[in-house]
Amino acid sequence: MGEHSADEARSAHESRAFMKALLADVHALELMIERGMFDAGPRRIGAEQEMFLVDHDMMPAPVAVEVLDEVEDGRIVSELARFNLEANVEPRLLHGNALSSMEAEIASLVEVADVYARRHDAQVLLTGILPTLRRVDLGLDNMTPSPRYRALNDTLRAMRGGEFQIVIKGIDELNVQHDNVMFEACNTSFQVHFQVTPQEFAKFYNVAQLVTGPVLAAAVNSPLLFGSRLWNETRVALFSSSIDDRSTNRQRSIRPRVTFGDGWVQESVLEIFREQIARFRVILSTADIEDPMEALSRAEAPELRALRLHNGTVYRWNRACYGKIDGVPHLRIENRVLPAGPTILDEVANAAFFFGLMSAMLEEIGNPRDRIDFDEVKGNFYAAARHGLKAQFTWVDGETVTAAKLICDRLLPLAREGLRHVGVDEGDIARYLGVIEARVRSNRTGAQWMLDSFASLGKDYEASSDMVERRILGAMLEHQRAGTPVHEWPLCEHTAIRDREDEWRRGLQRVGQFMTTDLFTVRPTDLVDLAASVMDWEHVKHIPVEDDAGHLVGLVTHRSLLRLIARGKQGADPVVVADVMLRDPDTISPDTPTLLALEKMRENGYGCLPVVEHGKLVGIITQSDLIRVSSRLLEKFLKGER
Repeated sequence: MGEHSADEARSAHESRAFMKALLADVHALELMIERGMFDAGPRRIGAEQEMFLVDHDMMPAPVAVEVLDEVEDGRIVSELARFNLEANVEPRLLHGNALSSMEAEIASLVEVADVYARRHDAQVLLTGILPTLRRVDLGLDNMTPSPRYRALNDTLRAMRGGEFQIVIKGIDELNVQHDNVMFEACNTSFQVHFQVTPQEFAKFYNVAQLVTGPVLAAAVNSPLLFGSRLWNETRVALFSSSIDDRSTNRQRSIRPRVTFGDGWVQESVLEIFREQIARFRVILSTADIEDPMEALSRAEAPELRALRLHNGTVYRWNRACYGKIDGVPHLRIENRVLPAGPTILDEVANAAFFFGLMSAMLEEIGNPRDRIDFDEVKGNFYAAARHGLKAQFTWVDGETVTAAKLICDRLLPLAREGLRHVGVDEGDIARYLGVIEARVRSNRTGAQWMLDSFASLGKDYEASSDMVERRILGAMLEHQRAGTPVHEWPLCEHTAIRDREDEWRRGLQRVGQFMTTDLFTVRPTDLVDLAASVMDWEHVKHIPVEDDAGHLVGLVTHRSLLRLIARGKQGADPVVVADVMLRDPDTISPDTPTLLALEKMRENGYGCLPVVEHGKLVGIITQSDLIRVSSRLLEKFLKGER
């Protein structure tokens, strides 16, 4: 979580003071390694569980502050958005029943959060990305009131010199802009920690980099965002853009703060911390810092607050972390790639796969830097994020293999041996790695289940994408509560929509839930003949007119074309859209209540209403759309439903 008292490094004096502390911390860390002060005992593991809060309609519920005011468990803390929470799992030895006890603790923490959330008409949902999130949910009013988060937003936005641009291409394509860092709040993860000694750090960190791609391929759970089907693990692409501090006018190569890295670690964890200080500007500082040399003079381990705070603003997918337990310092590798959900059992299975490979890979292949080029490993990671189990990998010694085959034939047996080697109970090994094997052999990751369910529900001609997303999340929540692993989940069938009595009522409350987004548009300088032809070809009566930046500037209607025909063409100059369009038409936003839009169209005799958000055209509703909505509402009313 970092330091909640952290503030933006505003003045040059404050910035220099913090940098001095940061450099002192790195020097102290170097001395601690030389003096052998780090924990060299049995290996520990840990985890962080992030979660969404949703209402009964599966929409984000911004009640985290209220929940935390009542929760008495210090392991449950805030996250960036008011609709997110995080639970910190206690560290434990990687031995015996460590995995099953971790699952039990996570389940207990999620249950506590859920109990308190229900007091505020909300509930906990575990998923990598919440498909029902809308851009209106990502305003600063939904940011958790913390100096750290506000400073992070203000500094990154100032450094960029413009809005945050999100461009992701998958089955569909998403291209949106936003004026703050709240895109990050679309993501929730299940972060796992693996303790190492300073002497073995470089080798184990390289192993973590190598195995992250295959582990992610089996764990993907984030394919939907803003109604678009994107990467199997869209979190990877989204997070990279949401925290990008690079100027929009950059003309040289600058490394992003969200990174997989660019090369192997050679000798020491110091390489990572030094590179981060050299490459990335300080964006947060705190007055609560110490002179680490004073602690070392007392033979005590310093807190290294400056180093930890700066480290928390550089987002490596495998992050090096410093900490203390009972005053004894340690190093650990934090894997930040795994998504939240689909169930706690699935999450711990993912963790078991990662821990098993971390425990066995060095003995199997040695240091990965000697067997495979780093760029191939980086390519595997992004291939896994895009394609999940269908990804094609380049493995050690140049072998080309699919993710599914590599996992089943090579990596699962290796992970089993790794967990046996550290003394994990055979029952836990069979339970969790059995989940991974069944998931891979059935090709049923959380992402694939969501995509297949989306396709199945989309066959229902009456179902809007909003209804489909909420139906998927409703089924997901039911399965999560049952604890059934995702490979055993049946698909959401299209008939299930009609089986829910209130599905249509809940799906027709806002214009954005049923508006048409697949639009045909023209420019003001286009020939009227083009507009007329499109209307004829596509059987539409209204065509929005937008400028080159996507701003709505007018509307061409079939009535305006009829008037043009009645007048006859005047002169030899061609008639363009600007000559006949209705300028500055009335518009509504996606969040306009359906009944309000219906009344507005009825009172003014409109045949359609363009839907605009942040000044740009995002959809349109027509008389036909509202007739369909009205008929469904009337049908429910006649059946006695309210």
